[in-house]
Amino acid sequence: MNTLKIRRTAIAVAAAALLPLTLAACSDSSGDTKAAPPAAGDQAKTGESTPADDAMTGDEPFGAACAGVPKEGAGSFDGMAKDPVATAASNNPALSTLVAAVKQAGLVDTLNNAQDITVFAPTNDAFAKIPKADLDKVLADKATLTKILTYHVVGQKLTPKQLENGSFETLQKGMVTTKGSGEAYKVNDTSNVVCGNVKTANANVYIVDTVLMPK
Repeated sequence: MNTLKIRRTAIAVAAAALLPLTLAACSDSSGDTKAAPPAAGDQAKTGESTPADDAMTGDEPFGAACAGVPKEGAGSFDGMAKDPVATAASNNPALSTLVAAVKQAGLVDTLNNAQDITVFAPTNDAFAKIPKADLDKVLADKATLTKILTYHVVGQKLTPKQLENGSFETLQKGMVTTKGSGEAYKVNDTSNVVCGNVKTANANVYIVDTVLMPK
């Protein structure tokens, strides 16, 4: 009997000694489990604003015709951003007809001195769609030419988001409408933006493939 009592006492003492260790181990294990979710959460938060995401939402030029813009020099995107809009356009070979028309109408200073404007700039190919006789007639009529050119200018800087479904008054006092999304936008349902969101010192430029005519 005495031996049995001694054994039971020894077992009880051993159990009492091991219990705190067991509880401590369980507590540590539980702590590890709880620590894991915050770490995962921190990673998720970091992933919400990665450099790649920032690049995707960057305010960069877009469109197929942007590939034809010089990579360096005054006619590049960086170069154009340093000059007022008429000067910047003069450095882009694809806009030489527009630049000549602006000079003919005496609008160089008007455009260069304007603040925070948007210019829908027709390419040389856009002007080429107009029969030569008609284009020559317009170029020779300063009043008509001025109306057409100022119809391409809006008195505020427009973002691509604003072009998704917009209606804007031009310097000519007529209205232009825009629609689209992503990298595909139309002006007045007839002219496509082929290189958009081009920055100059005083304007946002959207290069278009068709000359806009005042309604």
